[in-house]
Amino acid sequence: MLKFKKTFLGPLGKNNPVFAQILGICLTLAVTNRLENTVVMATGVIFTIALSGFTISLIRKLIPSRIRMMVETLIIASYVIIVDIALRAYLPHIWRQLGPYVGLIVTNCIIMGRAEAFAMNNPSGISLIDGLASGIGYAYVLIIIAFFRELFGSGTIWGIPVFGSWWTSWSIMLMPPGAFFMLAIFIWIVKGLIIKEGD
Repeated sequence: MLKFKKTFLGPLGKNNPVFAQILGICLTLAVTNRLENTVVMATGVIFTIALSGFTISLIRKLIPSRIRMMVETLIIASYVIIVDIALRAYLPHIWRQLGPYVGLIVTNCIIMGRAEAFAMNNPSGISLIDGLASGIGYAYVLIIIAFFRELFGSGTIWGIPVFGSWWTSWSIMLMPPGAFFMLAIFIWIVKGLIIKEGD
């Protein structure tokens, strides 16, 4: 039970893949200019990383070592296709906005990293927990960044106006540099203040 708890809490705190290892920041730049899109994409990442880790762990002893990367990529891509089809069927307006970025989930190094480092060496149950925790840890970073980018860049949250006519939108927040700035500030706050104080 202690191992399950440690596995779940690790990626949510000090071992978060974004601010601890600076991994998977492509989506940070691509989709975090609108909160709604970010929440949908983050849900897709959680789904993919959790189930791909679970599946890879189930069959890890059957995968020849020389082709394991190809098998892992195929499994991850299969779940990404499910996400893409579900978005196209149930949220077509968001699917059109996200465009090719849904497919980029396949190339997310966090997913492949957890498959290689954890799922290939652990039972399926704990691999599922690790995948969920890694996905949630990644998702909350994206959602926080998206919240402030949309708020300052458009003056809205989830498309709903927050500020009055007096507000002048910061257009840079909707551009890739805005994502870099917000990610850097977030990492600085977490690693420089929160984690440091907790040590």
